[in-house]
Amino acid sequence: MDARLDIVWLKLMALVHYIAKGLDFILAPLNPMGPSVMILAAVVVTVAVTKFLSKIYKTKRYVELKKEFDYWFDLRKEAMAMKDTDQGKALAKNIDQARLNSAYYNFFFEGLLGSLLTKYLPVFLMLAYVNETFKSDNLLKNFGQAYIFKFVNYDGEVVLVGAVFWYVVSILLVYLAWFFAEFLYGKYINR
Repeated sequence: MDARLDIVWLKLMALVHYIAKGLDFILAPLNPMGPSVMILAAVVVTVAVTKFLSKIYKTKRYVELKKEFDYWFDLRKEAMAMKDTDQGKALAKNIDQARLNSAYYNFFFEGLLGSLLTKYLPVFLMLAYVNETFKSDNLLKNFGQAYIFKFVNYDGEVVLVGAVFWYVVSILLVYLAWFFAEFLYGKYINR
């Protein structure tokens, strides 16, 4: 059994190596523009992939759990809207205890697992790629400097910005820009 797991692990590591080499090949045309542009391009593609995956990836179980949760939640609303408020509250409490709580937890955890797979996993995988590809030694060898940006703060101290920090800042900026673009596009379409 251990030998099989070792073989699977080695094949997985080879796959990761090939994917990293493929990303290097894709980002190679941006090499003259510097590491900051390369990381920003990787971030834009990562955000686009997460947005695309989160829209198209819904498991059959997630859809069924959403229907079940909506049904029990609507039934609870109807119970709370009854004219006899005491009877409505008691009925809503029974619905909560009988079905709604379990439907909510199942629906929540299925959605959480889907979000981990479609939103967070690509971001962290690209973070690992950026961390490995743009470490200080590689930056020094490929670009002649061991950092992405260099600033001088108000005390006159030099502040060096590394690849991982630039990746995190880029992720935040691209998600913010994507949000504003969707907002403006929605506002434009509604007009």
